[in-house]
Formats: sequence, structure tokens, C-alpha cells
Amino acid sequence: MMDPVELQVLTGALHSICEEMGAVLIRSAHSANIKERRDASTALFTPDGEMVMQAEHIPVHLGAMPAAVASVVDQEHAPERSWILNDPYRGGTHLPDITVITPIFTSFEHAGRSHRSHLIAFAANRAHHADVGGPTPGSMPADSRTLDDEGVVIEPRVLDDDAISELSDQMRRPDQRRADLRAQLAAGRVGAQRLAQLEQRVGAASLQQAFGEVLDYAERRTRACLRQLTDGEYTAEDVLEAREGDLRIALRATVKRDQLTLDFSGTADQHEGNLNCPLAVTRSACYFAIRVLTDPDIPANAGAYRPVQVIAPEGSLLNARSTSDSVGGAPAVAGGNVETSSRVADVVLAAFGHALGQGTMNNLTLGNDDVVYYETIGGGQGACEDADGPSGVHVAMSNTLNTPIEALELEFPLRMVEYSLRRDSGGAGAHRGGDGVVRELEALAPLHYSLITERRRHAPPGADGGEPGQPGRNLLDGEELAPKCSGELEPGQRLRIETPGGGGRGKSP
Repeated sequence: MMDPVELQVLTGALHSICEEMGAVLIRSAHSANIKERRDASTALFTPDGEMVMQAEHIPVHLGAMPAAVASVVDQEHAPERSWILNDPYRGGTHLPDITVITPIFTSFEHAGRSHRSHLIAFAANRAHHADVGGPTPGSMPADSRTLDDEGVVIEPRVLDDDAISELSDQMRRPDQRRADLRAQLAAGRVGAQRLAQLEQRVGAASLQQAFGEVLDYAERRTRACLRQLTDGEYTAEDVLEAREGDLRIALRATVKRDQLTLDFSGTADQHEGNLNCPLAVTRSACYFAIRVLTDPDIPANAGAYRPVQVIAPEGSLLNARSTSDSVGGAPAVAGGNVETSSRVADVVLAAFGHALGQGTMNNLTLGNDDVVYYETIGGGQGACEDADGPSGVHVAMSNTLNTPIEALELEFPLRMVEYSLRRDSGGAGAHRGGDGVVRELEALAPLHYSLITERRRHAPPGADGGEPGQPGRNLLDGEELAPKCSGELEPGQRLRIETPGGGGRGKSP
């Protein structure tokens, strides 16, 4: 077994490589969604595809990224031959999230000549592009039914100059898409360079041993935390607000010594709209909740998830299957990645008695043929056992920043009318839920809008006698809109989003 101090040093080195990859991607990108909101994630994987280290970026990206690496791990790899994909049924999440995977090789000297050695790892990154084509600017339509309605589907392929040009030309703002893809390539190459340097410094055997031991270390710590939970069954259910009515998500969680089974049998069948989740996204939401329930300081890698089994019946909302021979005809998933994932995390946390936060990313896209704007909007977090919930934060499966008003008004034909806390929207209790926010925009040019939101009909519940937070509202010039809707904005019209507050915890004194 590796010396504990040496293991911690190497763990820190691997984490710093992931963080540097993220910094390169964010600083090199051109679109506001990546460079301002930091809607991107990075990770390192073993040669056989196990996630060994990640940066603390976007939860829904990172838990699902192993499925993307698994889709290319058996391909023929070579130095500087990167791979690209966004197909949700081949390891993606939804189409705007594009993944770039770079194999990492190292070289060695023998008899005065340089030789290329075997594959030692993969560097992967995922970034939400502001547009990936399709009928709707921003590629996040509220009413999509198939992947063709949502944009360009990229099955795993080599990412080279020809691929960058071919793919970007099918999307809005191709110049920006090309720049963002090159930023993803640069991030992967930096990761490859830094890991190769680390191997040269510590030796190939020590690096591979560190991979195995950091995975085992995360597993041991997770099992230790699970043993502190009371054995037994825990249940919870909640709903998603589809246009046709509510869709049920049901959970039976079973704790048995140091193992946890999350069984979603009884959940609604897959949806004709876009609230469907590929299984990778469902697992990602579960893994996030497990981090909350155990210890967030445990290294977030594949080892931490070994004690967790996720069961979601095939063909259900949480394990949608493609019923079409055509890739583009597969079920739509735009809302599943952002909204259904949030509800999955909510249900797992509710089963263990946690007050819930806003439970939605409040997705807003605005655009035309010349500009595309996308962002998620923060809200209130649920109260803790010993503290009020924070206000105006991105909750659960989102971990992005907002788009600064200065950047928004400089780059887009928009004016920010109001950006404020939504006072007293958090639920009352011994500890109050956090407040949501108000974000009101005025169009300065004709724009198409699309809203995919939740917690408009059903409030985020409290816990242990705490009151629910206030549900959110979407308004156009003062007229209330549906949770999922789209339409046209003329210059001077105002779109107002009031996000939900978090649930309170405990009865008020």
C-alpha cells in the first residue's frame, strides 16, 4: 500500500491537473455561457475508463461523463487524436453538452531513441455550447419530442480540423462554436501534458498505483459514511410539471450496512416531450445526492460510487430508450438533463429527511440567427439542520455562475430591468429556506425565447415541520406563462423570471 502522505500528494497533483484543464477551457472559450458562467467540467480517467479525479465543476456533467469515456475506450487511440460526442444515448447528457476526450500517452528513452509507450489515461471535458443547431436558437426547445428537434447529434468520432468545420457550420454562430471546440481541445492537451510530466516525475508504476489507491480510498470512506446511516428502507416521491400533467418519480432507498440501493421502480414511463433522462444522467443525480449525504470531501471518483446501486426500469422517465433506428428520431432529452436530474436529486435527499431547494435550473434561452443567449438562474436552497438556507444560489445539479449584467448587455440585445432577491420566498421554520431571485429582461431586438422550468405548480417542500418555499413564476409583460413555453419577443417586451425559494426546516419557534 502506498504511503498515506505520498497518496495525498499525488491526489492533490491529479486534482490540480483537472483544475488547470478547467481554467484553460474557461479562459480560452468565446461564448458567455462558458467563459462567464463556467458551464463546463473536466476530469481524468484510467486507461480502462474509470473516473479517477475531477474538478469541482458541474455535478450533472461529471457523474455522467464516465459513460461518454466508455463509448470510446475501445477505439484505436493515438497521441493527439481526440474524440468528440454529444449523443445522450452514447454517454452524453443533452445535445448542447459536448464532450471532448483526449487519450494520454507518455514517451520513454531507450538506447538513445525516443519510443512511444502505452496509453496511461484519458483527459475529458464537457462544455455547454450556446447553440448546437436545430430549429430553436439555443437548442433548448420547450416542446421538443425527438433529438432532431434539439440540434446536431454527434456520435463518437475523431475531432480534427475537418470535424470542427463540419460540425460548427451546422450550428448558429459557427465562429464561436469553432473557438469553443478549440478551447476544449486545448484543455485536453494541457491535461495530457501535465499528466505525462507527473508520470515522468514519480514513475509509471507509482502513478498507476496512485490511480488504484485513490479509487479504493474513496470507496472506503464512502462505505464508512454509509455505515453511519440506519439500516432499512427509505421512500420518497415527487413530480415533474409536464405540459400534459404531472409525472411521478418514486424512490425506494435501501441501506444495508455499507451499501445503498436506489430503486426508482414505479416512476412514470418515458415522456413524449423532453423530460427524459438517459441512465447516465440519473446516476449522475444520484451520485451528487450521495456526496451530500456522506462527506463532500471524499474524492469524487468512480471508487466513491462502488457501494451505490441505481435501478431505473428501462423505458421509464429515468432510463429512456431509443425506439427509433434513426439517431435523430430518439426521444428528446433537453429538459431531462437539467430538470429531471434536479428532481432525482431532490427525491434522494427527501428520502433521508432533507429540506429541498428550488429544484429547478430555471433554463432560459433567447436568440435569433445572429445571437444566442442561455443561462440557468439561481434560487433558494433548503434550510439545513443548523442554519438557514442560502439565497440566490445555483442549487444541486447546477454549479454555474450567473451572466454578469455588464457582459450580458454588452454582448446581447438585452437590457436588465431588475435583478434582485425575491424577499420572503423561502419557507419559514426553525431555520428558513433561502430566497429565490427576480431576473427581468427587456428585449432590444426581435428574439425567440424558450423556458424550461420547474416548481411552478408545486412548491419545494420543507422538512421536519418546516414550511415550503414559494413556487416560481414566469411572466411576459405581466402575463403569467406556463412552466415550459416558448414564443417571440418584440423590442420593448419584458420577460420576468421569479425563481422558487427553498423549504424551511423545523417548526417555527
